[in-house]
Amino acid sequence: MWGYFLSECIKKMKYRKFGNMNWEISEIGFGAWAIGGGWGPQSDDESIKALHRAIDLGVNFIDTAQGYGEGKSEEIIGKVLKERNEEIYVATKVPPKEFDWQARIDYDARKAFPKEYIIEECEKSLKRLQRDYVDVYQFHTWSMRFNDQVEWFEAFEKLKKDGKIRASGASVPDIDPYFIDGALAEGKIDSIQLIYNLFEQFPAWNTLKVCKAHNIGVIVRVPFDEGALTGKYNLDTTFLEGDVRKHYFRGNNLKAVVEKVNEIKKYKDEKHPNLSMAELALKFCLSNNAVSTVIPGIRNTKQAELNTSVSDGLYLSQEELDELTKFAWRKDFWNEEVS
Repeated sequence: MWGYFLSECIKKMKYRKFGNMNWEISEIGFGAWAIGGGWGPQSDDESIKALHRAIDLGVNFIDTAQGYGEGKSEEIIGKVLKERNEEIYVATKVPPKEFDWQARIDYDARKAFPKEYIIEECEKSLKRLQRDYVDVYQFHTWSMRFNDQVEWFEAFEKLKKDGKIRASGASVPDIDPYFIDGALAEGKIDSIQLIYNLFEQFPAWNTLKVCKAHNIGVIVRVPFDEGALTGKYNLDTTFLEGDVRKHYFRGNNLKAVVEKVNEIKKYKDEKHPNLSMAELALKFCLSNNAVSTVIPGIRNTKQAELNTSVSDGLYLSQEELDELTKFAWRKDFWNEEVS
């Protein structure tokens, strides 16, 4: 019985083209921030089991970063992939050299991402991942000025020529994804990673259209708004020290988001009573055909099973997407507390 269930889940997982690369990647990927730390207590054993379970269920795309636990996430992924025979696509990120994460318009790319630094850091990631190449190598921040400073492009081209990376990418700013539109239009970037969810619908009105027009791979992060859109938080929810959500939901932020989520829940209960809030959140992201994959954070086998179960080929209609625009909410919780 279990073997039948597993085979059905694997068969059910849907795959999508990744931009101009000839890849078929799972529309639900594995977001690997939490397994590196930063989201409260996390055992390596649980992380390893979560990765194996996700792959068993058809996930073939994993997104990580050097900054997730100072390379710990990459190391865990490397160990797991040594035990698997499937073709798994791995995306990782290089942090700015000065660890300055602010997406200022005038941020100097030559200081944040010098050509030699990009190449050297890629070698470090490859060592931790125990791979000869990484499928997608991404900037872990982006400034509008990077569109005009092209030394970084030379580094990516060299890494491609040397067989160290297969595609270039950038994880763009939370509320300013359009900062990268210039590089997309000029074909200097193969993929982008951005926030797109029931609150942050803004990318669908601009950047996702640019990606669709130029055949750019799109990785959607934060589909649950750091867990809020699963509906599991209430006004009494607290977070442990060392959990990044303690800062994100500080002050009035938790109250504001719980109220907004309750409004969405009323809509869901009327339109899709059989869906959980998490399922609605993921289906919203997947219903935009510019999206290549959605990478919810996965830190245990239960989350792997629940998140992958959403990949059933059933999406929201355009009429529903139009209705859901009333829940669009531009905010910047990392840097601001709502009044």
